[in-house]
Amino acid sequence: MSSRLRALRAVMAVGVAGAAGMASAGTLAACSGGSSPSSATRTAAGQARVSGPANALQQQYQDVVKAVLPSVVEINTNDATGSGVVYDHEGDIVTNAHVVGNATTVQVQWSTTGTNDESASIPTLQAKVIGTFTPDDLAVVRVTSHAGSLHPATFGSSGGAETGQLVLAMGSPLGLSGTVTQGIISATGRTVTESSTAGGAPTTIVGALQISAAINGGNSGGALADLASQVIGIPTAAAQNPSSGSQATGIGFAIPSDTVTSIAGQLISTGKVSSSNRAALGISAHNAVSDSGQPAGVTVASVTADGPAAKAGIQKGDVIIAVNNDQIPNVAALTAELAPLKPGDKVTVQYSRNGTVATTTVTLGELKT
Repeated sequence: MSSRLRALRAVMAVGVAGAAGMASAGTLAACSGGSSPSSATRTAAGQARVSGPANALQQQYQDVVKAVLPSVVEINTNDATGSGVVYDHEGDIVTNAHVVGNATTVQVQWSTTGTNDESASIPTLQAKVIGTFTPDDLAVVRVTSHAGSLHPATFGSSGGAETGQLVLAMGSPLGLSGTVTQGIISATGRTVTESSTAGGAPTTIVGALQISAAINGGNSGGALADLASQVIGIPTAAAQNPSSGSQATGIGFAIPSDTVTSIAGQLISTGKVSSSNRAALGISAHNAVSDSGQPAGVTVASVTADGPAAKAGIQKGDVIIAVNNDQIPNVAALTAELAPLKPGDKVTVQYSRNGTVATTTVTLGELKT
């Protein structure tokens, strides 16, 4: 997320990033009834040393951090601070589109935790934005100097992610680079809609991984790693409690790595996305409001020539009010309605033209840039 934590709205009806507590030596509790496999001992210096299975898990965590954290960078623009993950040896770094925003160049800094021995000798680097795909909130930036010093991460398949799986989130929350938090995958296959910023269209992530690892402003674009030291997701947003407006504790979302590698590969090759596997009506639109100022649907601002909507008879100026009998009060609702669908699916679209309501069937196309 950018330094301005992005609000996130989970729209489950349409199918629409906490650290482990560390006990100090003074508060470490001993187990009664003799020693246990996860008991703690003390060194001569008074430091707590975990033994048994707990020590093995702790070592595994540390091994993952040593393997993955050198691939995680901090990304800064004039408007935002976020994170990124080194994608390849050519200088490509994947991050969130909302971290990049409208910038054409960004500044890249290495982790300052000491796990990357070369970071101290590498200055802040300028990186060029080579492509963004806002529907999946992904972007790729490329550094042109010191590319040989980059440490590409290993991306695994998010298709094997399971609820309850232990994960580590790495990034620069609140500008604290090299921060690691721990949690589990709370759920898979979520479809969630991020609120728009600066008047932009909302972004709906399909198949998101819900995670309990703490994420805060600046974590966006970082790495979500499994215990095999593979990146299986890119943290993008934390949930917002609708009743209080505050961040919901322990509910964050990450873009699955299968989506990341597909989109990043296309952006690196051509700077565009031609195969998103996401459905599109073939229109641009903005919110419609009634005379009383209430949401009244989606006004079609333009129609792609020979696109799905055009072929179904939808015209510029029409107001879409329902899709598949679900009311569409605004662009966010339309985005969420289309998100789970695939190119080639058919939908019924109800729209108003000059006060007359009509219904048509649209064969959806593919979302592209």
